Amino acid sequence: MPFAEISGGGIHYRIDGDADAPVLVLSNSLGTDLSMWEPQVAALSASFQVLRYDSRGHGRSLVTPGPYRIELLARDLVSLLDRLRIARAHFCGLSLGGMVGIWLAAHVPQRVDKLVLANSAARLGPPEFWDSRIEAVLQGGMNAVAGVIIERWFTPTFMGRCPNDVSAVRRTLLGISPDGYIACCRAIRDMDQLADLTSIRSPALVIAGQYDPATPPVTCRMIGDAIRGARFVELPTAHLSNIEAADAFNAAVLDFLLHEG
Repeated sequence: MPFAEISGGGIHYRIDGDADAPVLVLSNSLGTDLSMWEPQVAALSASFQVLRYDSRGHGRSLVTPGPYRIELLARDLVSLLDRLRIARAHFCGLSLGGMVGIWLAAHVPQRVDKLVLANSAARLGPPEFWDSRIEAVLQGGMNAVAGVIIERWFTPTFMGRCPNDVSAVRRTLLGISPDGYIACCRAIRDMDQLADLTSIRSPALVIAGQYDPATPPVTCRMIGDAIRGARFVELPTAHLSNIEAADAFNAAVLDFLLHEG
């Protein structure tokens, strides 16, 4: 898989699909990497050139001293698009990836066509929650938080039905750089993009998980209500809705990108 050099290091990315098709960017959640999107690649790359990448601090991308800001993570993607000579793309981000999408659509709208924000938030507190998570990782590494995170990411039903899928995600989580993870936790802790939502003019789809304790439906609906004309879909999942309900997630995204607006 290739790397794109940006200021400070390299962004690890992968492209699937027809080079002449419209580009769809997939942006990963906190604690994952581009592999989280495997359940989407076959379905989405049939219609789009799918660009996945590891966010700063994650996977094989650069890890620089924190704290980070959502703007920094979003500008990393702008730099990647510039390196690949992609002027404009559809965007789909989950959790942290959705936060990046909000910033992009509000501040560089000329780079964003349609916008999918899944299991995400414009502000996500309280700060004490993130401070506690950061302290746990500082003291015990990723293993200190992996158990509680996995329980927030998937419903008990899915964990019982698909243990191999859950184990694969857990391995990825345990492999994330503690420094990169902490820096991104601080970016989320300090984020407040509520005022930016009303300036977004990209057609938007907001996806929520019915049983998501991290970004519950009320939090996601707040995004949908603030973005003019946004469509809202709720799936019977916890936080990683793209994995737990992959077929329904793919169908909602494709219907929106191919037929909406």
